[in-house]
Amino acid sequence: MGKLTLTTFLTLDGVMQAPGGPDEDRSGGFDYGGWLVPFADEGMGEFVTEVFGRTEGFLLGRRTYEIFASYWPEHDDPADPVAGALNRLPKYVASTTLKEPAWGPATVLDGEHLQSEIVRVKDAMEGELQVHGSGRLAQWLLARDLVDELNLLVFPVFLGAGRRLFPTGGLPTAFELTGSRTTSAGTAIHTYRPKGRAAFGSFGD
Repeated sequence: MGKLTLTTFLTLDGVMQAPGGPDEDRSGGFDYGGWLVPFADEGMGEFVTEVFGRTEGFLLGRRTYEIFASYWPEHDDPADPVAGALNRLPKYVASTTLKEPAWGPATVLDGEHLQSEIVRVKDAMEGELQVHGSGRLAQWLLARDLVDELNLLVFPVFLGAGRRLFPTGGLPTAFELTGSRTTSAGTAIHTYRPKGRAAFGSFGD
């Protein structure tokens, strides 16, 4: 049985929007795209390579699928673990509007049974069903306790604007830290597994 993992690039204030380039995602008037680029280093690359080495398929939101589809086919290298995996492994796109995905192999998961479809796909795998980016989908998965492991790469920059991974109103959830490292550029990489609902107490008790 596989597991569903979520890997996300974040600023110090939790923004995940458009890490890779100015025009990646300007929705909402976002002008700070490409904030990750000054901090990309060997340590980040090593971790990302490790993550992609464990994948058996990808679960993506429509916007992220389209961003990836406009880039990775033009930068294909079967020997590159990221490009090789993205261009060749199955991609599952959660969307009600995408009808004919051109970048394959791809399957659109669409409908009222999305949760059960995702679980079915994951359970048929031995490795990881990986989510990268896909902000709205990530929030939807977290709200339903569908994420088995969470990789957060936190970069030393504060933006003050942009779409965040953890929205107000999310379920209070506790996590167990299973891995941690810091890159030379100051990026803190943490791997978490959910432990259930958050607990609360008082130091006065």
